[in-house]
This record gives sequence, structure tokens and C-alpha cells, in this order.
Amino acid sequence: MAASASASSRPRAELAMHGHAPILVAGKTGQLARSLAEEAVLRGVALIAMERPQLDLTDPGSVERAVAATAPAAVSNAAAYTAVDQAEAEPALAFALNRDGAARLAAAAAQRGVPFIHVSTDYVFDGRKDAPYREDDVPSPLGVYGRSKLAGERAVRATCPAGVILRTSWLYGRFGRNFVTTMLQLARTRELARVVDDQHGAPTAARDLARAILDLTERMIGADTQGRAGIYHVAAQGETTWHGFAAAIFSGWARRGRRVPQLEPITTADYPTAARRPSNSRLDCSKIERAFGLRLPAWQDSLESCLDEIAEACVEARP
Repeated sequence: MAASASASSRPRAELAMHGHAPILVAGKTGQLARSLAEEAVLRGVALIAMERPQLDLTDPGSVERAVAATAPAAVSNAAAYTAVDQAEAEPALAFALNRDGAARLAAAAAQRGVPFIHVSTDYVFDGRKDAPYREDDVPSPLGVYGRSKLAGERAVRATCPAGVILRTSWLYGRFGRNFVTTMLQLARTRELARVVDDQHGAPTAARDLARAILDLTERMIGADTQGRAGIYHVAAQGETTWHGFAAAIFSGWARRGRRVPQLEPITTADYPTAARRPSNSRLDCSKIERAFGLRLPAWQDSLESCLDEIAEACVEARP
């Protein structure tokens, strides 16, 4: 395109890159939404992250007003009810956000003809498969959270057939409450950490997922992606257990001169929770690499980057 082309003649992808048409993200304070906002700033991508009261997924009118006001080039749903154990006692709220709210946002995107990306979870599977799960494996969630997310996937596909659903696993980052920040809290307060060693998956950095979402969004804006709509798995390369993940966290934290506790492996039976977890959360991510050329880094590499960021933030926070 010639440099003198007017704004009205530019493709939507370029408009979004220069702030003329933003990407709307549902969610603002969660770890993925915050990572999306940070990555967008680094790329010079216009992005508006909204949550209640400006964007309330339980209120149809709120969703319609937010989408109409931002006139987005694309919409991503990074908002969800994610309290896995608490969901067992609050199924109505979990479904209101993860199914009904997702459907409202997807419908608003479809009505305006803009790309829609929805984030889902490995918890739609029961974990009984011996190999990594593919997109065409039959879901069988073990608890309310997984059932609500699966219902959300189906609602999104029904209301926005051109949308893309990304299933990910074991999301973590320096923001908010997640496995990494929880382990580092234990490192400050405990002499011993007992962590489950019989659940397998791929720890996925929120920043890596945010980068993949923005890469995918830029590919989808202004392009015909009808043939590539549907469900994709996107998680870090490699696999470990929660105990193996904790061991890597503590090893990295110790190398940075920090105190770490002793680590002890336990079984799922040793650590009962309100909601059952899948023993196998591994996801086969080859489909999204074939379709869009997206491949996340190895989980060990991204963990090191995350620990660097947290350590630097701790130094900056000292008086």
C-alpha cells in the first residue's frame, strides 16, 4: 500500500495497528487481559480492555453498549469464572459468565462481522487419555468449571460460527493469583511445600498466550478465516507435573538468591479438593501451527522470563 493512502482505504489490520479501530478485550484485571494490554502497547496495537461495570457479561445491554461504543476491529474474551473449587458451590454464576456471557459477546461480534477469539480450557477433558488431547477428542469435564467452559464453547460456536476458540492449560504469569505466584508466596512463608505429582500438563505463560492471541487477531482482521474457524489447542511446548513445575520455580528462584522451601511430591488423593482435576491436561497443539503458524515456546524458557520479571518487580518495590 502506498504511504499516501487515506485512513479510510487502509485494511482493518493496519487500522488496528495504528489506533483507528481497537481490539476489544473482555476482562481487565485478570492475568491474561493484563498481558494482552502490555503486549498491545509494545506492538503499538490499539486495545481497550473492559470489565464490570463498563462491560458486564451477565448484562446483555452492557455487552451491546460496550461493543457499540468501541466499534472494535476484533473482540477477544479473556474474562471468565475461573475459581475451579468454588464453582462447585456456585454453578449458576459459573454458567452465567462462562456460557451465557461468552455467548453474548460472541453474538455482538458476529452481528458486527468482526473476528472473535474466545479462551477455553483443558478442563473440558477428564484426563483419562494416555496421549495429548486433540481438538476432535470428545470432551468429558469432571466438574462445574469444566462443564461451564464446555457449554461456553458450544454457545460461542452457535452464535459466532466464524469465531475461534483457544483451549489452553495451566496459565500463569506475574499478575494475580496463579501457580507461580502461589509457589513464591509459599517460598516466603513455608519450610515445606507438598505438591501433587500425578497430574500432567504444560504450564503456559499468560504473556505467550497473549502474543499468540494478538498474532492470530492480526491474521484474522480483514481476512477470510471462515474455513479456519473452530477450536484450537494452544499451550507451551513440553510437559511436566505440578510437582515438576514447582521444582523448576523453586530452582529458578534459588538461582536468583531467594529463599525456597523443601519440596515434597504427593498424590492427588493426598490433596483432596472440592473439584476433581484431570490427571492428563496435555494438549496437542499441532493444528494451530498448521493453520496459522503459531507455536508457543518451551515452558521452561517462559518460566525463566516470568521469574526474571517477578524478581525485577520485587527489587523495584523495595523501599
